[in-house]
Amino acid sequence: MAKKPEKKPIAKKPEKEEEQFRGIVRIAGKDVKGEISLLRALRAVRGIGHTMAVSAASIIKRDLSLDPNGRVGDLTEAQIESIDKLLYSLQDHGVPVYLMNRCSDFNSGVNRHIIMNDLLFETTQDVEREKKAYSWKGYRHTYGQKVRGQRTRNTGRTGMAVGVLRKAIIAAQGGAVAGAKPGAPAAAAAPAAAGKPAAGAKPAAAVSPARAAAAKAAAPAAKAEKK
Repeated sequence: MAKKPEKKPIAKKPEKEEEQFRGIVRIAGKDVKGEISLLRALRAVRGIGHTMAVSAASIIKRDLSLDPNGRVGDLTEAQIESIDKLLYSLQDHGVPVYLMNRCSDFNSGVNRHIIMNDLLFETTQDVEREKKAYSWKGYRHTYGQKVRGQRTRNTGRTGMAVGVLRKAIIAAQGGAVAGAKPGAPAAAAAPAAAGKPAAGAKPAAAVSPARAAAAKAAAPAAKAEKK
């Protein structure tokens, strides 16, 4: 009988490398995968965009001697803590002013860059301040409209469809109009159901009670003359 081929043992990675690498790493309060690079992980942090991530990566390489293209999962706890401290104080490490998101801060008047929950809190405070002042921005925020001058004709519309009468809307208003001609437009039928004249129809002339009584009295005499 033929012998079965012997299975080769699977080569395992050294235990030190497996213990050091982590699949999930938390940077500045944001969980990122350990397989991605440090430069890419910085962009996952709220308040850090592409340009700021490049600037922060260069500062990390200069001050902490860490490779921005290295895997995040290979970093130690001490290195991640030092990265967090640096990200929360970018304005103190030579970041250009035009990259900061709080230039001339309203409360302190200092140029600074904030991230994560601090950014959410400051943004909420800015909106509430505009609402209390009832500025144009605050007015638009209050009514849920666009703030920065965008058009609202095609986008940003809320509520029901404008200029369209659907069967569901007609049914909600009281059902189809009784006696309406088949094929008549729904826009003309809806006012008739509510007791209102259709668009373009002339209003009926008001008849006084005295004229109505005289017309009733003259009706028998007109019939007798015809006979």
